[in-house]
Amino acid sequence: MNAALKPTRQGSVSKARRERWQSFWLHLILTPLALLFLAPLYLMLIFSSHPESAIFSPNLPLWFGGEFMTNLRQLQADLNFSRALLNSVVIATIYTVLSMALTAMGGYAFAKFNFRGRTPLFVLIIATLTIPTFVTIIPQFILVARDLKLSNTYWAVILPTLANTIGIFYMRQAFMSVPTDLLNAARIDGASEFRIFWQIALPVVRPALAALAILLFLASWNDYLWPLIVLSQKDAYTVPVALGTLVGLTRVSWGGIMVGTVLSTVPFLILFLALQRYFIAGIAGGAVKD
Repeated sequence: MNAALKPTRQGSVSKARRERWQSFWLHLILTPLALLFLAPLYLMLIFSSHPESAIFSPNLPLWFGGEFMTNLRQLQADLNFSRALLNSVVIATIYTVLSMALTAMGGYAFAKFNFRGRTPLFVLIIATLTIPTFVTIIPQFILVARDLKLSNTYWAVILPTLANTIGIFYMRQAFMSVPTDLLNAARIDGASEFRIFWQIALPVVRPALAALAILLFLASWNDYLWPLIVLSQKDAYTVPVALGTLVGLTRVSWGGIMVGTVLSTVPFLILFLALQRYFIAGIAGGAVKD
């Protein structure tokens, strides 16, 4: 018996040793790549705490300076950055909540209801991904600005992309992993369709919802072109549009750009790192279907 167990034990030790070496070489290769990726973020933090002259100095600063608050005050004086930050937070939050509701309901309908024309309609929705943004942006602007008169409002930025095609597709894939028998059991017990969706289906795909929320929020937060078109008043600017105004014909406020970029990037980078396990679980869960 001991002789039979010995080869098995040796095989386990050999496999463990091989996995350790594979992990070692993988980390050896990926660590420099990770540092290369993080270098621009580190330099952004460093430059935000130095005067503009230091950014273009031959002696590149590699450690923090003491000018962060000075650059921040100058940024606030140039474009009322706190208002732009508030605008971005409000727009991104409202957009994320409403878009999650619409895409979740759309994905649930396509995944769990059989109705006439379901497949052609879904194919048509997915086909809209092939339409370039620049083809629709002028008619969209005419509709929002001239017909609906929503220029320089939060809704001008939120409404056009509220029914997110990628979100509908993603949530459809997530809801396909929900057992249909579970939903039918709830129907037999007399639960309404809305209650089944809200209390049974949604909790099952919670990781996918968390991942979708991160993607939608970041998409709204980083959007530049459409807010640039529909927002012409300084008090309505979002963060990307406001920072873009610091690049002038005769002067570029590099210190202000670096401080504004830090304030609009680092908090969400930290939040993403804290929630990355939910994001990864949601992405993986969205690829599973029954």
